[in-house]
Amino acid sequence: MWWMMGEGGGHYCSKKTDDICADVCGQESSRVLSMARVRCILRGLDVKTFIFLFALIPTCVFVIYVHGQKISYFLRPLWESPPKPFHDMPHYYHENVSMEHLCKLHGWGVREYPRRVYDAVLFSNELDILTVRWKELYPYITQFVLLESNSTFTGFLKPLYFANHRDQFKFVEPRLTYGTVGGRFKRKENPFIEEAYQRVALDQLLRIAGISDDDLLIMSDVDEIPSRHTINLLRWCDDIPQVLHLRLKNYLYSFEFLVDNNSWRASVHRYQTGKTRYAHYRQTDDILADAGWHCSFCFRRISEFIFKMKAYSHFDRVRFSRYLNPKRVQKVICKGADLFDMLPEEYTFKEIIGKMGPIPHSFSAVHLPAYLLENAEKYKFLLPGNCVRERG
Repeated sequence: MWWMMGEGGGHYCSKKTDDICADVCGQESSRVLSMARVRCILRGLDVKTFIFLFALIPTCVFVIYVHGQKISYFLRPLWESPPKPFHDMPHYYHENVSMEHLCKLHGWGVREYPRRVYDAVLFSNELDILTVRWKELYPYITQFVLLESNSTFTGFLKPLYFANHRDQFKFVEPRLTYGTVGGRFKRKENPFIEEAYQRVALDQLLRIAGISDDDLLIMSDVDEIPSRHTINLLRWCDDIPQVLHLRLKNYLYSFEFLVDNNSWRASVHRYQTGKTRYAHYRQTDDILADAGWHCSFCFRRISEFIFKMKAYSHFDRVRFSRYLNPKRVQKVICKGADLFDMLPEEYTFKEIIGKMGPIPHSFSAVHLPAYLLENAEKYKFLLPGNCVRERG
């Protein structure tokens, strides 16, 4: 239309403009017009605005780089739904109540003789907590099965710690099936693949140990310790579930820092040839309440903390080298804070906010593994009021 076009076919601007945007009118193409509009906007910004943007953009980038993981975990309720709730089974126990009556309280019958029990673990470097575990379970275990690798899950060469300290475990030697598996040393591979590879090897070691149908198999990490009375209950009671998760009290660094009662990965299986596979994920909806303890990162020496931080499947949480500084590690332990400076891994804002900050100190040492209390001086680093760790 003649009133929309200039003589040269370009755009015509009939409106009055100020000096800032005067050159927008009369441009010869839409591309040039767009660029002119950008120039118009930029010319409309004063120096203070430019300085503000110049400071804001790098600051935002820096905050995302340093705290991006925290932001992601805090917003987790927006992008991930909580898992299906477990079916919690009440747990009845008292030392003066007969096994027949305890089984009846759980809705189970009682057997004429107890099942055999196999305790199988993958071992890294947790010598102290392994001792506490095996002493706790010793009266009721038929065969202790331990698999060790010369590789961490992250693909680094490591010593065979158990083999080098085997003399400390002579008390289980007659009932021990020990095996090793060579690492594949693929450092850039997802560490959970190496972990799964080692768990498959543990299946083979269990067959060598002589496990058979309807034997009980404990599947848990070394630091996930079922209480002895829980295992005794399950070996004596009939008609227990084929697979049963164990809800454990969740501790961090020692039994001074009780996180919650929601550790669930430990499980007990009635073994089935050709069907039972060693795993560390959710395998059923049934879970038995108050069945033991999970003491994560419960080490005697600072060097053991640092080793695990670099070696286990979640090594990607070590985002900065300063996280591995021994003085920082010691400070974090005594404070009850998070070694990786992370927010709680929860599914609701209420739970995340409720668990933010250091874990409250607990001064209770009631209902802990008996061997731990019997040897309190040797294992005082695991008890309340003893957060300082050994150097080296």
